[in-house]
Amino acid sequence: MNKLYFLGAITLMVLGCKDKKTEDKVVTEPAYYSEPYRPQFHFSPEANWMNDPNGLVYQDGVYHLFYQYYPDDTVWGPMHWGHAVSKDLVRWEHKPIALYPDEHGLIFSGSAVVDSQNTSGFAKNGETPLVAIFTYHDMDGEKAGRTDFQTQGIAYTLDNGDTWTKFKGNPVIGNEGIKDFRDPKVTWHEASKRWILTLVAGDHAQFYTSPNLKDWTLTGEFGKDYGAHGGVWECPDLFPLQVDGENESKWVLIISINPGAPNGGSGTQYFIGDFDGKTFTTDQKEPKWIDYGTDNYAGVTYNNEPNGDRIFIGWMSNWQYARDTPTKKWRSSMTVPRKLTLQKIGMDYYLTNFPISGIDGLASSELTKSWEVGSSETATQTINGLDQSSIQLKTASKDFSIVYGNSLGEKVVLTLNAGRNQFLVDRSASGKIDFQEDFGNKTHVAPLQLLNGDPVEMEILLDKSSMEVFINGGLLVMTEQVFPNEPYNSITVENNDPEANVIVESIKKMESIW
Repeated sequence: MNKLYFLGAITLMVLGCKDKKTEDKVVTEPAYYSEPYRPQFHFSPEANWMNDPNGLVYQDGVYHLFYQYYPDDTVWGPMHWGHAVSKDLVRWEHKPIALYPDEHGLIFSGSAVVDSQNTSGFAKNGETPLVAIFTYHDMDGEKAGRTDFQTQGIAYTLDNGDTWTKFKGNPVIGNEGIKDFRDPKVTWHEASKRWILTLVAGDHAQFYTSPNLKDWTLTGEFGKDYGAHGGVWECPDLFPLQVDGENESKWVLIISINPGAPNGGSGTQYFIGDFDGKTFTTDQKEPKWIDYGTDNYAGVTYNNEPNGDRIFIGWMSNWQYARDTPTKKWRSSMTVPRKLTLQKIGMDYYLTNFPISGIDGLASSELTKSWEVGSSETATQTINGLDQSSIQLKTASKDFSIVYGNSLGEKVVLTLNAGRNQFLVDRSASGKIDFQEDFGNKTHVAPLQLLNGDPVEMEILLDKSSMEVFINGGLLVMTEQVFPNEPYNSITVENNDPEANVIVESIKKMESIW
């Protein structure tokens, strides 16, 4: 459904009719994308359930966003690939469902590539195939207690995503008995002139190569003794990045895990190392985390991005409570698209993620002038429209809090405490929290050691039901859902540092993308 609903309420009246029943008859339809908690500048489906982003790929002026989708309910069900497209990664157009379940199973997560050399042979008349690689999930096999119920299949389109054809030889990668065997991410490896496929096999990643996207050979494994293992590994991604400001490149391996994240439930770890065309290696034993908040999971990056950037989108939820969040027509949204960069600090490497520049273009009118909070001072401003805003601030303060609140006394508290080497988010009084016991039961904590005492530059994106906090260009990030009973309309800065001020440089309204 691509047409916008009429904005506002529609009142149907029959002019000149004296029938009281007719005069009292009023039919209303809500404005498009205006339901309670509906995100205004994040992608969400028009209706029903969504989870992992899939098949992120660019072709012929179009960014494709596929996603795990159940079209018949707002809770998880038989998975399809939903589909949306964009020209700028900011404003989206909904498209018909791309991939439906078939005799091999449900359509779980995966990726898509532009087969510009037609290695697959799917094009017959000079077209450029777009090929999706995904996991088949056989529900009957799972219910029967088998361990081979997940396999990998492919499909292709010759019209840039409008119509899809499943490969008759599916599955292209079978399963010899690995229970969690899924989420293939494919990329072209120029050095070896081969396609590289990374997937997860329970507690580790596996790497395959292929000349044609159909015939795959296992070439390496990674991870049994590396990183976090509090839950199942999922949604891998493998890509090279040049180190910012350096004449050096490294390979990045992203792995989502559920449960086992630093603040509970679902999260995404990453590793920095090397890839030789067959397998990934690293000296990094401990996990590093893309996001310390609880609501950024299963994120992957775009293939074939025209500017050579590495753009990441995550599912803005957590399996602890994803099925229970208090929305009615739809459930779940995506993070804003974020550009990934690789930073070298000392002798170590860190992945940063920060909103793409197009998101800044949504920041329009100023909601308030810049203001400064002196050392050991507290200041509050009431701001209409705060619940759809971008805030920029900077400070050398080592101890301060930012409190978003409303007239009901509901609040979200962000605290930087250098003495404890922590940045904290407390949503325990943020509004609706009792829909699931894990949602508001503890303060979420991120370490500050990467900031090395440097001044803090912070951007906070607040949408109707989410908050994304980016510190020092995305070196530290926290993404959190919130469900206030009325919009937040005040912001308080509590500066407890006796020697430094906090400067709120701007608070701007974010325009709706719908």
